[in-house]
Amino acid sequence: MAVKIRLRRMGQKKAPFYRIVVADSRSPRDGKCIAEIGTYNPNTDPSEFKVDAELAKEWLANGAQPTEVVAKIFKAAGIEK
Repeated sequence: MAVKIRLRRMGQKKAPFYRIVVADSRSPRDGKCIAEIGTYNPNTDPSEFKVDAELAKEWLANGAQPTEVVAKIFKAAGIEK
């Protein structure tokens, strides 16, 4: 089972809000997830994000692969593999 750290879209039309989740790569974008480790709000200026660093590091150590956007958020939060 390939595990990804990716964004789950929430919020209203044209006002997206995202949760950073750990999910099976085969599940749909807004489908079932294994764990929720943070949030990302691109509507504010500057964009706002909150990440549970301990959980993120634990999942990265266990082999979960972040998507490109999540990798950028982790880099801004100071989380490295």
